[in-house]
Amino acid sequence: MDTPSPWLDDEQQDLWQALLTVVIALPATLDRQLQRDAGISNFEYGVLARLSMAGEATRRLSDLARDCDSTQPRMSKLMDRFEARDWITRRPDPDDGRYTLATLTDAGRQKLVEAAPGHVAQVKRLVFDPLSAAQRRHLGTALTRVAAVLRRELDGG
Repeated sequence: MDTPSPWLDDEQQDLWQALLTVVIALPATLDRQLQRDAGISNFEYGVLARLSMAGEATRRLSDLARDCDSTQPRMSKLMDRFEARDWITRRPDPDDGRYTLATLTDAGRQKLVEAAPGHVAQVKRLVFDPLSAAQRRHLGTALTRVAAVLRRELDGG
């Protein structure tokens, strides 16, 4: 009986190296553009965007931290900075006082609106423009499957 190789085959290695480049270089490239054009990081933009998409632009901080792949202390420090800039407000969750809600303010929404055109143009240029419509569909299908496995792992298996 053949023992499976502990190594990636050539095709897997090529794909893995390309994925590592995307995983490492894409956030760094988006960070540079957002810092230059809007004075915020890609992470900060993502937090503002997720808040803007929530019902009433409000989320529990613990949920926001999980969805942004952040620790609670990191999210709390970011909320301190956002609150100082009047981009969010915080209050206890009326349904469960153990949680804190963050709500995007008009100033926070305005910051997102100002940052969005450059960010969206960069995402389109780097991710979508190099691909055909069929390639985008295939990539979407593949990434959705990988994301589902990762979500299950993060949720404890």
